[in-house]
Amino acid sequence: MDKLVSKAGLLSRNDAKAYIRGGKVSVDGVLKTNPAEKFSENSIIFLDGEKIVYEKNVYYMMNKPGGIVSASEDKKEKTVVDLIKERGNRNLFPAGRLDRDTTGFLLITDDGEFAHKILSPSRHVEKEYIVETDLAIPSELIDFFKEGVDLGDFTALPAVLKILSEKRAAVVLKEGKYHQIKRMFLKYGLKVVSLERIRMGNLNLDENLKAGEYKKLTAEDIGKIAQRG
Repeated sequence: MDKLVSKAGLLSRNDAKAYIRGGKVSVDGVLKTNPAEKFSENSIIFLDGEKIVYEKNVYYMMNKPGGIVSASEDKKEKTVVDLIKERGNRNLFPAGRLDRDTTGFLLITDDGEFAHKILSPSRHVEKEYIVETDLAIPSELIDFFKEGVDLGDFTALPAVLKILSEKRAAVVLKEGKYHQIKRMFLKYGLKVVSLERIRMGNLNLDENLKAGEYKKLTAEDIGKIAQRG
């Protein structure tokens, strides 16, 4: 019970135990004082007189700012998880990392199974990016990406490139390896000067989210992320 209450009440595990032992937690109308007691996740819980809602897993859409590390923790750097104020004692992590200077849609969750599902190339879940380069993007790059780019250590899966302007394009991948887009453009002699992820699956980045802001996703949102393009 202390584990469930700590997650739902945004408390540390020790604080949750203290609240329970202190007679501040009721479950289905019955006062509980044993932190080790087990009960249904569907129970109605009151913590200090206020109803709390237990969620097995949580999912956040963040508009990742530049200069922040995509990690759960870092001894020297501020991480994207550090920006989540409501994280409590949940083991949150970014599902699919973005480079330090890459911005945009980052999914942060504590659901490892779901993260694996949407990140596996075999699932064909699309990720869309807006890219700006230092030089004009030639039209032949469309077929170059479509054929799959040999990057030496691996050959990228076929990707969709849509040229938006002279030095700006949209790229859709079904995988996302380290520095992949930057390496794909560099293979053709172009340097990526800015990179933003704007979509995962069929869910677009919320335009109202400013850099560094985030929001909790609904079940419908989560379903859209898992949908294939």
